[in-house]
Formats: sequence, structure tokens, C-alpha cells
Amino acid sequence: MSFPNLDFNTIKSLIIYEDNHLIAINKPAGVLVQGDDTGDTPLSELVKAFIKQRDNKPGNVFCGVIHRIDRPVSGIVVMAKTSKGLSKMNELFRNDTIRKTYRALVNGIPVEDSGELRHFLRKNQKTLKADVFTKPVENAKESVLSYKVIEKRGHQALLEVYPVTGRFHQIRAQLAYMKTPIVGDVKYGAPQALKNKSICLHAYAIAFMHPIKLEPVEISCTQSF
Repeated sequence: MSFPNLDFNTIKSLIIYEDNHLIAINKPAGVLVQGDDTGDTPLSELVKAFIKQRDNKPGNVFCGVIHRIDRPVSGIVVMAKTSKGLSKMNELFRNDTIRKTYRALVNGIPVEDSGELRHFLRKNQKTLKADVFTKPVENAKESVLSYKVIEKRGHQALLEVYPVTGRFHQIRAQLAYMKTPIVGDVKYGAPQALKNKSICLHAYAIAFMHPIKLEPVEISCTQSF
């Protein structure tokens, strides 16, 4: 996958929200959120280096990963600048009090313009995909999302997706099971890959009650497809 050049000024331009405890980045497709065995520099380290340089911090900078989106996916990633922010935000995610909205460009047009998808997903360790079942099976977790069509483009549709649960590859797997795989997502049945190996799935908006300020926070960023 191509790796965008995320220098100081680029990181600065990608910040869409920041306060004393949290920072939200509009992550480009192709960038890791957290380090893995590829050895590529993750967004968490890039943001940490940015804050250190910008604020002239002599010591270590804290940047905690609260949640992740897949490498080929673009959009909002919220990180914690303090340990208190991290623990409080983790609690919000555990309690399912975070409202997330995604946008997805899919191959095909859903039969219904809006609806709810309810399946049971299980991570397949051999294929590194989510297997989808319509009934409970061993080690599979119930996965729920709703969607609506917001634009039709020939044989493709732009969907707004509202995940209720947060399972591995949930949106990708459930939309593919509906026979509308995400554009570029060959792993889940799209007919062809995009040139930069990204997929047309974007973390479009997130809303929550700030766990320290106790104020509502709503963040959004438009998609590029």
C-alpha cells in the first residue's frame, strides 16, 4: 500500500479537533493507526512527534490510541494526549456511548434504501477476514449496523453507515454479505482494487460526551470519494 508523506505541516493540516486531553486526526488511507509487524511508522508515533516539535516539549509526549480504523480506511481517529483522557475515553467505548458514522461507496445498489443488518461475525485467523453467519455459532459475536443510501451513482451507491457494535472488519464484511462490497475492497469481493490499495470506506463523524469537560463533542470530515 502506498504510504502518504506525513510531514509536520501535513499532520497539522489533518487535525480536525484538539483540546488539552484529546486530538482528532483525519487519517489518510494507507496509514497505520498503531504499530504492527510491517515496521511502518504508525499515526500514533507521527502525532507524538508532531506535538513534541510544535510544543517544544523536552521530555516524552503521551499519545494514547483510543480506537483504530483499518489501514486502507480513511477518516476520523481520536487519540488521547493524557492518560486521564485515555482511560475516560476507553470507558466511553466500553459502554457503547460513542456514536460513529461512516460513509461507504459500494458496488451495486442495496435492495432497500435503508435498513438494519444483524449478523454473527467471527475472525478467521487463516484468511484474516471476518466470516459472516446468520445464526449464532461458536466464537462468533453479534454484529449490528444500520445504513441508508444517500446517493446513487450508476451501478454504485454512497451509503451512510451507523455501526451499533464494533467488530473486526464489521462494515466491510456485512456490506459484502449484502452483495454490495465496498469499492476497492477485493478482500471482500470487490471486482478490482484501487491504484493506491485503499478502499472507499471513510470514518465520517463521531459524537460523544467529553469525559472530562462534560460537554457534547461532534466531529466530522468529508470523504474524498
